[in-house]
Amino acid sequence: MDSTKHTPLPTHACCSACAPAADHEAPGCACCSHDHENDHAGERRELMSMGISAVLFAIGMVADERLASYMPNWLVIALFYALPYVLCGYNVLRIGAKSILKGDFFNEFTLMGGATIAAIALGQLPEAVGVMLFYCVGEFVQERAAGSSRRSVKALLAARPSVAHEILNGGTTRDVEPEALGPGSHILVRPGEKIPLDGTVLEGDSQVDTSPLTGESVPQRVTPGGRVLAGTINLNAALRVEVTAAFEESSIARILEMVENAVARKAPTERFITRMARWYTPAVTGIALLVAVLPPLFGLGPFSQWIYRALVLLVISCPCALLISIPLGYFGGIGAASRRGILIKGGAVLDSLRDIRVAALDKTGTLTEGVFEVNEVLPAPGIAPDDLLAAAALAESRSNHPIARSVLRAAQSRGLTTDDATLTGMQELPGMGVIAGTDAGELLAGNAALLASRGIAPMDVNLPGSVVYVARGGTLLGALVVADRIKPQSPEAIQGLRRLGVQRIAMLTGDREEQARPVAQQLGLDTLRAGLLPEDKAGALEALGPVKNTIFVGDGINDAPVLATAGVGVAMGGLGAEAAIETADVVILDDNPARLPELLRIARRTRAIVWQNIVMALGIKGLFMALGIVGLSGLWEAVFADVGVALMAVLNAARAGKVDS
Repeated sequence: MDSTKHTPLPTHACCSACAPAADHEAPGCACCSHDHENDHAGERRELMSMGISAVLFAIGMVADERLASYMPNWLVIALFYALPYVLCGYNVLRIGAKSILKGDFFNEFTLMGGATIAAIALGQLPEAVGVMLFYCVGEFVQERAAGSSRRSVKALLAARPSVAHEILNGGTTRDVEPEALGPGSHILVRPGEKIPLDGTVLEGDSQVDTSPLTGESVPQRVTPGGRVLAGTINLNAALRVEVTAAFEESSIARILEMVENAVARKAPTERFITRMARWYTPAVTGIALLVAVLPPLFGLGPFSQWIYRALVLLVISCPCALLISIPLGYFGGIGAASRRGILIKGGAVLDSLRDIRVAALDKTGTLTEGVFEVNEVLPAPGIAPDDLLAAAALAESRSNHPIARSVLRAAQSRGLTTDDATLTGMQELPGMGVIAGTDAGELLAGNAALLASRGIAPMDVNLPGSVVYVARGGTLLGALVVADRIKPQSPEAIQGLRRLGVQRIAMLTGDREEQARPVAQQLGLDTLRAGLLPEDKAGALEALGPVKNTIFVGDGINDAPVLATAGVGVAMGGLGAEAAIETADVVILDDNPARLPELLRIARRTRAIVWQNIVMALGIKGLFMALGIVGLSGLWEAVFADVGVALMAVLNAARAGKVDS
């Protein structure tokens, strides 16, 4: 890679992807937002230098003999060969010299510079100039291609809010950095602005574009009491928002940190290539030295012939195709996933996802929405449905249980009102239901055990969900069937996992079996383990198969242990608990289970592209090395084997960033 454009800046995610390429010198990085003006100016200068060099070199090659009749030979050499060589090779020679002074003798700059200088010494001036020109053009095109693998993360970095309008006591506003505000602060978010901090809407009714974080293209409506996330965009109307978390704890800050850390976490394949490079280049250099010295000593040709072949071997040996394209392949996969609202914490996770054979999922908040609703109203003979629902709502009116709230919502949706002032008392019995006192007698709402405690026989109900029996004054009024709503995307997620070869899909949940089984049956899951404590979930996962081949998906604090145990842990990040998000290897920002098949497809394609690059680079280099040793390839072919293969590998790696859903 050209040193003028790559400086590893580990504090920025996009720069970290460039770090493996080489030990670079100059300020600025073409893959991120730093020093862009200088980058563009340097790019223009580079294009101009290559253009002038190409024109002069072409004239020299076509009209060499004719020019010699009009000007001295030294001037022809200086103008049409030496000048193009210096224009194209200055940075290569400069960085190569600095590397040698630092004791680094084996990198692409020292190999390319040393090979072309040796070619000039052997009288191969046109070939040396052509090699350097082709090398620089290849590196320039390669750099442009590599940039496409970083654009998604650049867009993510661009989503970082830069200003917040704090609302002061007098109603006026002042602009401050988001980091300066904390929970309890009030901010104004105008239409078209990024929301700078996580918060709760106090005033305003608007649409919010969540695509910068979740990849969801459909705007979400927010009203007073609704939750908004930093980094999303307010579209229609002004919002007054109460901040609920400091900036460093906000969604966008966590996402940026995760993506930055992801690039630094190398996959096993990347570590293998890094280790290989430590001995690969010195070994090939030693072989080249033997090629240059041994054959002439045995009378197999002059030293000049074998030194030239050794130079060809040196140029071919540079492992830049692997060192650049493989990290970019993983980075492209991470970027493609981030555009779909999936955060992957490192290339190692992509490697692990290749071998997933068992998927285990939590129920509430993962496969279901975690929102209970009344599916059936079953009145006893002589009781009107609305009377049954109104009685149930009155009994549940002072309870905060999710089932109680679903009963109240169902009553409100039918226009039924409840006045809990008519209650003379209310007792909540955990695991059974509620007992409320009214003027018309004792009012019960709960399960069959609650009715049995009062000597009331329940009615038969054979429907999926939790059954809430309602009785008043010792008389059964009927029953309500309440169930957690399955997410619309859950069936698609299960079918997608099966199509991708996941052999066993299980539900591991802390919910009671009577609540979980209908969901498992409706989705066609293979295994159900219900009533599990957090420590039980990890053991249940281990019983499903080799842990390294498992993926677990959950969202609660109780899922953190099993997320850490699984081969790959996936957290639902929209409403997921902080402990689950921190423990997981992957975070799905929009809580959409259909992202799971997308995640596996991205991982498998990324892995395939990485291995395509390894096989292609080593295969072509090996072929040209053999041809070079026997004299069937020269420096031109060597540069193709080096720069050309690197360019093809980078273009192939860029495909990882364009994975279709």
